[in-house]
Amino acid sequence: MELLPQGQKNNVEVTLVDQQKINEFSKLIMRKDALEAELKKERQEKEYLEDVSLEIELIDEDEKVQYRMGEIFVFMKQSKVVEQLEKDSERLDEQISELESKQDELDDRISELKTALYAKFGDNINLER
Repeated sequence: MELLPQGQKNNVEVTLVDQQKINEFSKLIMRKDALEAELKKERQEKEYLEDVSLEIELIDEDEKVQYRMGEIFVFMKQSKVVEQLEKDSERLDEQISELESKQDELDDRISELKTALYAKFGDNINLER
């Protein structure tokens, strides 16, 4: 059974090193997908915190507000909630920055592998989604 169009021959031999590059490429793509999902979740959380922060600032300073900490809600004064929101926002900014940095590193390595594999296999390999 031939996978190439009729009349086209594949004269490129796949070595162990080539197969390792293909496998690494595949693993990096899966890792990148997981990273993108996590980054999307963190950005949504950040957006949620910004919306909540605007709403909380309209409440009286002495009033108690429910604030989620992990899996539970606690009652805190409005001023403490504002402080906690700022801390959580900074923490999310750091996490988002770290995830974006990891994503850039993955993109660089994926690009290197694509270049190497396309240079050797040309049209005989498809690395696009």
